[in-house]
Amino acid sequence: MNINRIQHIFFLGIGGIGMSAMARYFHDRGVHVSGYDKTPSPITQGLTEEGIQVGFEDDPMSLPADTELCIYTPAIPSGNRLLMHCRAQGIPLLKRAVILGELSRQIPCIAVAGTHGKTSICAMLTHILKTADIPSEALLGGISANYNTNYLGDKQARWLIAEADEYDRSFLHLQAEMAIITSTDPDHLDVYGNRESMLGSFSSFAERVRAEGPLLVRDGLQDAGIQHGRLLTYGTGMDADYRAGNIRILEGTYHADFSGLLDMPDVAIGTPGRHNVENALAAAAIAYQVGADPKHIRAALASCLGVKRRFEIIYRSTAVTYIDDYAHHPRELAACIQTAREMFPGKKITGVFQPHLYSRTRDLAQWFAESLEMLDEAILLEIYPAREEAMPGIHSGIILEKISSRDKLLTCREKLLEVLQNRDLEVLITMGAGDIDRMVGPIREMLIRRKNT
Repeated sequence: MNINRIQHIFFLGIGGIGMSAMARYFHDRGVHVSGYDKTPSPITQGLTEEGIQVGFEDDPMSLPADTELCIYTPAIPSGNRLLMHCRAQGIPLLKRAVILGELSRQIPCIAVAGTHGKTSICAMLTHILKTADIPSEALLGGISANYNTNYLGDKQARWLIAEADEYDRSFLHLQAEMAIITSTDPDHLDVYGNRESMLGSFSSFAERVRAEGPLLVRDGLQDAGIQHGRLLTYGTGMDADYRAGNIRILEGTYHADFSGLLDMPDVAIGTPGRHNVENALAAAAIAYQVGADPKHIRAALASCLGVKRRFEIIYRSTAVTYIDDYAHHPRELAACIQTAREMFPGKKITGVFQPHLYSRTRDLAQWFAESLEMLDEAILLEIYPAREEAMPGIHSGIILEKISSRDKLLTCREKLLEVLQNRDLEVLITMGAGDIDRMVGPIREMLIRRKNT
């Protein structure tokens, strides 16, 4: 199938962050795009405002008659009536990962893989290349705070920046000119079974990167069996090819000295967190490899606002600061909480966490508990199931019981405002990849009311 000749594409699960970026990509090219999602959201509202038709009923009669291709996400249940109708009618059905792989063959692709940091690095790299006037386009797994979108296009693009998702081995469809691997921490063990199998998939991804590369990996991952003809490393270690050192906070902004193959002292990083210093280093390294001038790299990193729901400060008063974060893996929780500790020393930190997936909760419960123990007060919500059915004996309580600290409780999303209302809050963080984001607005409004009473 020649996707360049398709005139009407239907997206099943169009409200997903990756799906909506791809829908915008094709819409930008003049393709007739429409789609279905289960519930309305700010993303579907934005798509509608851009001229993309979105429906919320899986009625087969709602499928446009001239649909030539249906792109779907694994999150769509097999019993979805639109999915079954497309199969019955012989309408071509392809996963988003397959289409992204095809796009990576049409435009030289920079692929960012790893269990953490993909979206942040892609957003930083995109901003650097735009600042350096290097034609590129990007499909992001989050909303760039600088551009207020998850898709940035350029008809003359010399580079396609794409996230290489390890879930369902999706990244093995990509053909990358150069790539980054940020981490290989255990995740998606419902797909892989064990970490060894997951590492094998990352090794296969590395083999798909063009031999001249480079393949940039976080220092230490080469010891996990990641190999490539032109392997470069980044990190805080003295042996890394690209290094970040002397990390400090000056007037609320992280600064670092970059050295090695890119010598840039006193770089200001607009996105908070030590983990984002390393993310910025990775983005800077690849931007430098494709020809960005260090002065543009420096300016872009200072002005990069990051990605929405990545340590996003929602509300701030003299009494309380409220932060929202997408963190849904134990290491991400730890990075988020550590950043709050560094930016707000001496403050009480209350965290609300909604676990994402029964399988992830089952596999990483102890690690989740250890990360949440970094909080002064931990509030757990029930698991957001996403694509999964409930698993017997798996619930948020198994994390709660493993948290050794006393200031902890379990509640439901519907009662969260009531729980927070009369609490002594200094720094509040909501964390998770489920529907906890629907609580951000109500929590902010509650904090405003508290201040005014």
